[in-house]
Order: sequence, then structure tokens, then C-alpha cells
Amino acid sequence: MTYRTILYEKADGIAKVTLNRPDKLNALNSTVYNELYDAFTSIENDPEVRVVVITGAGERAFAAGSDVAEMEKMGPIEAQQFMATIRKTSDYLYSLTRPTIAAIHGYALGGGCELSMCCDLRICSEKARFGQPEITLGLIPGASGTQRLPRLIGAAKAKEMIFLGDMIDAATALNLGLVNKVVPVEKLMDEAMAWAKKLAGWSGPVLAMAKLAINTGLDTDIASGISVETRCNALCFATEDQKEGMNAFLNKRKAEFKNK
Repeated sequence: MTYRTILYEKADGIAKVTLNRPDKLNALNSTVYNELYDAFTSIENDPEVRVVVITGAGERAFAAGSDVAEMEKMGPIEAQQFMATIRKTSDYLYSLTRPTIAAIHGYALGGGCELSMCCDLRICSEKARFGQPEITLGLIPGASGTQRLPRLIGAAKAKEMIFLGDMIDAATALNLGLVNKVVPVEKLMDEAMAWAKKLAGWSGPVLAMAKLAINTGLDTDIASGISVETRCNALCFATEDQKEGMNAFLNKRKAEFKNK
């Protein structure tokens, strides 16, 4: 697939999507969001893809935010349309049946931080910097930051980040639970791909059930969440991979999942 603002690669069951506007610190404009949506829908319909890794081109940023140059002249109607485009893409990424990994280096600010939060796992380099600086522009986050950030790090710390608009470093992001792991810059993509390869070795349908149970449970009460978990667990017994996994365990051999 050929795009103007992103790169798409696929190998060994892993799709790699790269934000490709390094001269603009990978700022997210309408074209980027629409191309991401197209890539994500293609991934969802491609049985060969088992894991997705998202990163940014260049050495300075994952994505330094939504493109202020595009937004500056917007009125309320245009802003609402832009937010609708962002939400369509963000929600689709969050709901992908494949596990997603954000590999973050440099700045992940505003819309960049929000895009990373739509992924299941986040690995960042020691030089990564996170923030929701919209308050400095006379705005609030508009790409799910006021909702996803509190769910990840708690309301008090989310309000601190959003109200003050300050950046946090990689170590602080790890301590807050915003990222899963911090690694040296030179090891970032190797670590992300190592995680992706491990995930690609598990059963895709079973991973999808785990993701569905977790994401659904986050938005409901615990009793309803456990009910969803029970149904998802039972559905795993309809897969060939569940049979293979248990048979391999009983026969003391490594399971060979078929993604079925």
C-alpha cells in the first residue's frame, strides 16, 4: 500500500505503520488520520496480520500533536468535523481485533499521546516525552485524552497533565503506568518487534477474546465485565488453537497455533 503521510509494511504476520512526516514532527492532520483509518481497516480484513506496531519516522518525535497549521483557521463546525475524523480513526485502532504496540521515541504530545493510548501496549525510549499541552493553545484534548488518560493513570494525575500542560519524561510515564516499558533509544524497535513476534506466536482469535474482555470490562461494572469474560473464555473452546494448546500441554510439547 502506498500513502502520502504514513508508511505501511508487513512481514511474518506483523504490520508496521509509521507516521511519516518527520519534517513536521509527524504532526497529525486530516490526511494522516484518513490514511491511518484506511490502513487499519485493511489490517482488520487481512488474515495474514496478527500484530500491529505503530511508530514515527525520524529521530525527534512519535507525533508532536495534531497539526496546528491545519486547525488554526477552523471554526466550530470544521473543528467538529476534524474531531469526528479523529474519533473514527482512534476508535477503530482501539477496537482492532489484533494486539497493537506503540513504539515511541521523542515527543508524544497532544494527539500523538492520545494516539498511543489507543494502542494495547506502549514501549518508549529513554528520550520519549509525553504531554497533553492543549491548554497552552486555549483548547482541551479532543482525541480522547480526557477519557483514556484518566483510565490509564488515574483522574488526579490526568488532571495534572491536562490542566498544567507540562511534559513528563519516560521514567515518569513508566511510574504512572502510561507506558509498559522504557528502553535505550537504540533498542526501541528491536524490543517492540520482539514483543510483536511473541504475540504473533499466540492464537489470534484467543488474543482477540482477551482484548475484547478487557476493553469491554473497562467501560462497565465488574459483574458485567466478568460476564463478558466468561462468554469470551467459552468462545475460546470453539477454536482449534484451544484444542492444540491443551493437547500440547498434556503431551509436554510446544503448541503450534494455527490462528484458527
